[in-house]
Parts: sequence; structure tokens; C-alpha cells
Amino acid sequence: MASFLPNPLVLKLSSASPRLWVWSSVFTLQRGNKKKQSFQFKAVYTPGLSLSSPTNKIPSLRKEKYETEPDDISILNERIRRDFGKREATRPVMDSEEADKYIRLVKEQQQKGLQKLKGKNASGGGGDGDGPGAGGFNYKVDPYSLRSGDYVVHKKVGIGRFVGIKFDVSKNSTEPIEYVFIEYADGMAKLPVKQASRMLYRYSLPNETKRPRTLSKLNDTTVWERRKTKGKVAIQKMVVDLMELYLHRLKQKRPPYPKNPAMAEFAAQFPYEPTPDQKQAFIDVERDLTERQTPMDRLICGDVGFGKTEVALRAIFCVVSSGKQAMVLAPTIVLAKQHFDVVSERFSKYPDIKVGLLSRFQTKAEKEEYLDMIKHGHLNIIVGTHSLLGSRVVYNNLGLLVVDEEQRFGVKQKEKIASFKTSVDVLTLSATPIPRTLYLALTGFRDASLITTPPPERVPIKTHLSAFSKEKVISAIKYELDRDGQVFYVLPRIKGLEEAMDFLQQAFPDVDIATAHGQQYSKQLEETMEKFAQGAIKILICTNIVESGLDIQNANTIIVQDVQQFGLAQLYQLRGRVGRADKEAHAYLFYPDKSLLSDQALERLAALEECRELGKGFQLAERDMGIRGFGTIFGEQQTGDVGNVGIDLFFEMLFESLSKVEEHRVMSVPYQSVQIDININPRLPSEYINHLENPMEIVKEAEKAAEKDIWSLMQFTESLRRQYGKEPYSMEILLKKLYARRMAADVGISKIYASGKMVGMKTNMNKKVFKLMTDSMTSDIHRNSLVFDRDQIKAELLLELPREQLLNWIFQCLAELHASLPALIKY
Repeated sequence: MASFLPNPLVLKLSSASPRLWVWSSVFTLQRGNKKKQSFQFKAVYTPGLSLSSPTNKIPSLRKEKYETEPDDISILNERIRRDFGKREATRPVMDSEEADKYIRLVKEQQQKGLQKLKGKNASGGGGDGDGPGAGGFNYKVDPYSLRSGDYVVHKKVGIGRFVGIKFDVSKNSTEPIEYVFIEYADGMAKLPVKQASRMLYRYSLPNETKRPRTLSKLNDTTVWERRKTKGKVAIQKMVVDLMELYLHRLKQKRPPYPKNPAMAEFAAQFPYEPTPDQKQAFIDVERDLTERQTPMDRLICGDVGFGKTEVALRAIFCVVSSGKQAMVLAPTIVLAKQHFDVVSERFSKYPDIKVGLLSRFQTKAEKEEYLDMIKHGHLNIIVGTHSLLGSRVVYNNLGLLVVDEEQRFGVKQKEKIASFKTSVDVLTLSATPIPRTLYLALTGFRDASLITTPPPERVPIKTHLSAFSKEKVISAIKYELDRDGQVFYVLPRIKGLEEAMDFLQQAFPDVDIATAHGQQYSKQLEETMEKFAQGAIKILICTNIVESGLDIQNANTIIVQDVQQFGLAQLYQLRGRVGRADKEAHAYLFYPDKSLLSDQALERLAALEECRELGKGFQLAERDMGIRGFGTIFGEQQTGDVGNVGIDLFFEMLFESLSKVEEHRVMSVPYQSVQIDININPRLPSEYINHLENPMEIVKEAEKAAEKDIWSLMQFTESLRRQYGKEPYSMEILLKKLYARRMAADVGISKIYASGKMVGMKTNMNKKVFKLMTDSMTSDIHRNSLVFDRDQIKAELLLELPREQLLNWIFQCLAELHASLPALIKY
């Protein structure tokens, strides 16, 4: 909590008005050991009131009298805390030229992202933002693909239920034409098919039910317009947040790595002929490291066994041979161990490069030794699980972070990974990237290389989807064992492993069978995996611990029981555990009974059947996003906003917003240059003055906090209220004037004045920024009263207000305008 440290109070006699004292003093609000600067402020004090000692406090003004009813300032403070936070308040300011340069880069990236990731669907021009689907991308639905009962969104009317398509004759014609019939809350609408294909979207909700709360009304579209506006503002906030993170990364500088002649020798050790996609990924990563001055943040998206690891190995060699450390982060100890083996083998010809594995398999002494080696730079490549992100791991000179299967990490680990991106090069490998990662890449905020061409020797995995039967399981295992292969038998939970073991031991009494799951003793798990990798164990009954990265050439059959309990990306990954050699591989996916499956589970199974070919991980991740919902993509907060309009329209609005990003910039003005021409100088009551410790220092500290930023002013006000209770009305007016001036500066308003019933605000904002601000206002009173006129925002009030009421109106109006700031690019 902030502490008030009083300095001596100084009183001067004002020459302008001998009957008034002018207080001039310095007040310091201290947090920790940091002091904020002081400056001059004037407040009027009525003569004849005594300044008592700080201990002479009045019971009616004690802290416990803090007003429980939320007032305008506390409501605003809560919103500032929620929307801005420390990150927003302390973000470094960009100048206009920088902002222009970075916005141009984002737009270029966006086009590259769309073209590369969407191929033929992305148009070449794209970024002008004209009309729906701006940015060369749209999510409209083909009316002929709809089934009766499907929910749809009409861009102008809202959410309805598709009934069907049939011929009908219009009023002005005798020729029958095809119409789309859509049911709304208050009637049936019919649209010509051509018009429908331009205006309709499939309605998908970010949850399993996929049902809207209500259907829209044909005769009253105001509710729909409000929902759409809310979604648009939420999207704009998301775009700005992504963009500012991207800009922050672009501002980080590091010298490019030297092009190492030894790279050719290292690359020659790769025993296969690289595919065209793989070659391009090698080139992309090399350019990122050797030609750019900003840290790399690249996603390598490719199916299991398509050569992503080789891309990472070459990046590691480039960084490590320049004297920096590389970290390889894997979600499971099984995958980490495999990475360690691959890296160790590949770097075995370079005795100066030391590779280490940090895992829970190690003793405490071994761990301590490794931590010391990492700290002093004696380990060049460190492989491990999320323990590598812990505070105890101190890197000597970290240059590269390789993250395998990012979607398997938790939220906290992902945040920690994100924090590395500002200072080190990051390479993310994924077969089915989480949709958030996918869309960051797709919209150009992140570089991506797709490896979709299978290696020549790879053959598609035969996928068999059916209801569970013991006979089918036995037949599948027998076929694999007869050709001297091995089998993965995967269940969703540890609970069913023993039952499966009993059944398989009875069916195959002479075959070596073992179980593997995450709760096993570390050494036991390691030994089991080792034996299975060497071929000693023929059937491995396990949980999805084997989902990522286990590369066993001789295991070419995988059986997944209770398939409905796995996510789509998980199933895709599990299926990829087999078929790593040139043998035909089989994946048997068993469900208990289709009648027991939810719509979501059925949809997931249908998607998996559609994506049977190799190289479909990217498409599958998109399908997964539509099925799995939206909460995990951009955070729970946006889920409601997506639900308002449906996922498809939401994404089209997202691309439209991206293509118009440069139009949504707000230019703040210096706090000191803002004029509020309303003659209002509140007088503080003597009771409150006696209650405060060094009153004028407190008032001056308020001015200083306002000059710094809105976050500091909010913190100051809350500290004041914690220490002295709710302030009297005159002090509230004084604070509101400071808030009004601060908010005006933030939104680019340099002067506020009143003339009769008219309030004017001189501003540098453009009309599009004004529209976005007013669209996001919650109060119809303020929204409807504001008009934009060249360089002014004007409001015609119903009647001329007294000065204090006028200040309250201005405060509330500015608070509404200020609330839209997170949706605007600030410089």
C-alpha cells in the first residue's frame, strides 16, 4: 500500500486576493523505494479556518466512513484497472514515424500470412479493406451446403434458422427463382440465393450446444446492431493487443548471427533428401537468424515425421556455434528424452558442444550440478520439460528457444514462453498448432513455415473408425504381431489400463505387454519406454503420454479406445505415432456406441475421417477450432463477444479490422497543453483540511499523478481513499477536473469549453476513430448528443447546466470515450 510521507507545509499570501491563502507545497507518494517527482499546484483556501495538527481528526471523516455506494470515480477506477493495467500504463510511447513503419510491416506480414497459409483462398491485393472479407478472406456460407435447422447469421438482420431452398415467384416477375427461407423470432424471411450467398454466415457458438440464446427479430434490428458493434469493438481490442505485442518484439534488436561455413557440413549429416517445403523452412529460419536484427518468432507447422526436428537442429547449430545457448522445451519427459537422444547423436561429432537433459529422472545432486553448468555456460544445449522455465534455471547466454508442441503447455508456461520472445529467438514446432497460434500466424503477427509435403517413403495411415468390439481389437493386434510389429493401445484415463491389461494378457499370453502413464515412478517409466523402443515390449498400453514425438519405426498399429474423450488435435497426434517407416500403418479408433456420443464428438470423428491424408494437420487445427470452441483461442473474455455474432462472422470482422488497422490510431496530446475553460475552483471544507496530513501536498501529488498517466491517477485516488476515507464533494470535483484533463489528453482532445447549451472539444482525432469510440459507448445519452465536425467534437445539451453539473457531464462523457482506448493504436 502507498504511504504518504509529509513534507513541511508552506503558506504564501496571494497578492491577487489578500483574503485568500494560496497553498504551495510538495507531496510525495511513495511505493517501495521509488519516489515520484513533484511540481506546483494551486488550490484555494477560505480564510479564517485553522490548520490543526494531523492528529486532530474528526470522527465523521475516519477511514471506516468510506462510502459504500460506488461513485463516478470509483466506477472509472475499476474500469481503468480492468482495461489498462500496469502493462498499458508503462508501455513505451512510439512516435508517429515509428508507428507508420510498424503498421506497414504488419500489413505486409498479414498479406504474406494469408497467402502462405491459405494459398489459393488469399487474394493478392487484399489489404484495402473494401467490403466484406477485406484482407482477401471471407467466411460466408454456400446456401446449398446448409441443412434444415442449421443456424445462420445474416449480416444486417442477425441470427435465424435455415428452413430450406425452394422456387418461388417474386411480385415483379413471372419467372420462378430460388429463394433461401430463414425463420426469425417474429416471422419468416426469404432471400434470393444470390443475395443470400453474399450475406449469410454459418452460426457456430464457442461451446458444445452451438445454439443461440434467441433468434433475432426481422422488424427490430437494433438488438442485433448492438451485438455486432460489441463484437466489432472486442475484435478491434484484440487486434490492437496483438499488434502492440508484435511492435514490442519488432523494437527489440540483436546482431544477426554470422553465416557459418560449417553449416553445410552439419546439414550434410541429414540422411534424407529434404522435401521442397522442408528446404523452404531451412531458408526461412536461416534468414531469420542471419539477416534480421529482430528476434525470430517462427512457427514450423508440419505433420509428424515430416522433418520439423531437422529445421530446429540447424537453427540450434547456427546459434550454438556463435557462442550462445539453446533450450529445447518439450511437454513430456518421454518427448524430452527423445529430443535429447536425437540432439546428442547429431552433435556427437562436435566435442566442444555439450548437451544436457534436465528432468525429474535426475537425482537432486545431478540437478544442482546441471543448474550450475547452465548458469556458467558449460552446457550449450539444454533439453527438458517445463522445469526449464522455472526461476532456478539461470541461463548464461541464451540465444534460442525451441518449443515442441506448444499446445500441450499450460497457460502459465505459455506466458513464460511469450516473455522469452522479446529477448531470444523462438522456434515453435507443431503438427497441429493450437488455433490461437494458428491465427497469429495466419494474420501475419507471427512468421510461419508450413511443411505439407510428406517424405517420399511415407505412406498414408489407414484409419479405421468403428464401435468397440474385442474381436476387432484382437484381430488388429494379431495382424501387426504376425508381421513382427509393435502396437500402441491408448486409453483416455489411467483407470482403464489394468482392465485392458487383463483382457490383452488373456488374448496374447505369450506376448510381452507393459503399461505407461504419467503417474508412474520416473525410472520405471523410462525403462518401459526404453524397452518398447528397443522392441522388447510388443504391446504398450498407455495414456496419451505417447501423444507427442515418440518415434518408434517398428510400431505401426495404434488402437485408441473411447475415442470420443480425446480432442481432435490429440487424435491426430496419436495417429501420427505410427507410420514412421515405409510399412503401411493402421490406426483403429473405437467409440462405445454412436447413440451415446454428443454432436461435438460426432463432428470431431467426421473431421478426422475427412483428414485421413498426410499433411492435413493445419486444416485439422482449423476444424478443431470450430468444434472445440473459442475460449482457449483468445481467452475466456472474448468468448461472449464471439457468441454474439458466431465464429464465422467474427473472423471475417477480424480480417476486416486488420486490413484497416492504420485508420484506428489515436494521437494523445501532452497533459499540460489541455485547457478546460470552465471556471470552477472548489473550496475544500475546513473539516477535511484538518483531517488530512499536509493537505496541499496531497493535492499537488494528485496533479503530479494526473500528469504522469491515468493508471497513476487511479492509484493515487485509491490510496487517498484508503487512508482518509471518501473525500467531500468539493475534493471530488477537484479530482474529476484532473481526471477530465488526463482523459482528454489520452484521447487527443486539447481544449474543452462551453457556450450556453453547447459543449465543444477541440481534437486531432479522425472521423473513423470518433465513430469507433462512440460505437463502443454504453450510454445512449452521450452517444446521441455527440457530433463530429472537422477538428471538433460538439454536444448540444437540453439546457445550460451549472458549472459543477457541467463538469460531471464532461467527466462522464470523457470516461465513455476513454473506455474505447484499448481498441485503438496509441502513439
